[in-house]
Amino acid sequence: MYEYAIAWEWLAFAARWFHVVTAIAWIGSSFYFIALDLGLVKRPHLPPGAYGEEWQVHGGGFYHIQKYLVAPAQMPEHLTWFKYESYFTWISGFLMLCIVYYGGADLFLIDPHVLDITPTVAILISLASLAFGWLVYDLLCKSPLGRNTWGLMAVLYVVLVFMAWGYTQLFTGRAAFLHLGAFTATIMSANVFMIIIPNQKIVVADLIAGRTPDPKYGQIAKQRSLHNNYLTLPVIFFMLSNHYPLAFGTAFNWVIAALVFLMGVTIRHWFNTTHARKGRPTWTWIVTLVLFILIMWLSTVPKLLTGETDAAAVAPAFQQFAGDQHFPAVKQLISTRCSMCHAAEPAYEGIVRPPKGVMLENDAEIAAHAREIYIQAGRSHAMPPGNITDITPDERKLLVAWFESAVEGQKQ
Repeated sequence: MYEYAIAWEWLAFAARWFHVVTAIAWIGSSFYFIALDLGLVKRPHLPPGAYGEEWQVHGGGFYHIQKYLVAPAQMPEHLTWFKYESYFTWISGFLMLCIVYYGGADLFLIDPHVLDITPTVAILISLASLAFGWLVYDLLCKSPLGRNTWGLMAVLYVVLVFMAWGYTQLFTGRAAFLHLGAFTATIMSANVFMIIIPNQKIVVADLIAGRTPDPKYGQIAKQRSLHNNYLTLPVIFFMLSNHYPLAFGTAFNWVIAALVFLMGVTIRHWFNTTHARKGRPTWTWIVTLVLFILIMWLSTVPKLLTGETDAAAVAPAFQQFAGDQHFPAVKQLISTRCSMCHAAEPAYEGIVRPPKGVMLENDAEIAAHAREIYIQAGRSHAMPPGNITDITPDERKLLVAWFESAVEGQKQ
């Protein structure tokens, strides 16, 4: 059974690698086409129906690109569709959600001090929230408000801030940020799957049948693409945030999330304006810097203002680790080798918050992170970094014996 932990860790690594590769492909193509679209130039010699053109150089070759708002007079023999990058990014991300947060719900998804629910209930809430996000967003886009692109984006921002607050009332801070990223990414990928690609297929079908395509399909797709444009950078932030507890490990994390969405807008506005050859609005970087400084301040507000509390009771799911015969020796070992960093107030110079938000100061915290201790410091030498606290081979064997003994005891 204890080998299951190793296999599960490798499965998570494989899924994460898959997710990163597909995300690079999706975001890369998305950024490229946004820059291309904004940089198009209208010239007199363009063929009928062409909106603009762009000359580009890359890899020693020159590319001449023309854009048609609806479609060319004749369908080309080969047409490349950009859709699978989006689909597989969402699929791999959902796989990560299942492996890490659903598979480890007791540790990573549920915080009894936030909301004391069972793993099954937490997972159902998670799934329902993702579906809820797309339904609300799609209804807003199809409502009369959808005719006002910027007004729609303002309302969407309010929805996102509400979800940021709501997730922090349901899950751990780490899970709340991850879910906010998944919530937003679901909207983005569903835009591609449910709106953009189907609309393009309607245009292609009309052209093949000899009908004149309705330009509304292109306009709708462009609006959804604009939303995806401004949502991309915040999604990346939330997906990376699980490595940085300063982002999610505070009572003001939902405010930080709200500011992250604004930073995504200011950064993308600079790139969009620059690619459209409308100048370089340096004020956007000043606003971004101010927002980031505000986020830094919110992440370090004294605990007296946040109302944070300590949890000392061992959760039922981890009691076998605290009750194992090796636990007293393990607790002593961890207090000697690990707790100078993994503490509410780290004693190690240069570390102001426990790495990844992991604290190992009491029985509950040590037991809850038994699997991570086993993998990071027992079966591998990842912790402590550079073996800075001189943990010995025998001490690593103790960590291995503790975890495996507890797992074997649970089976009996």
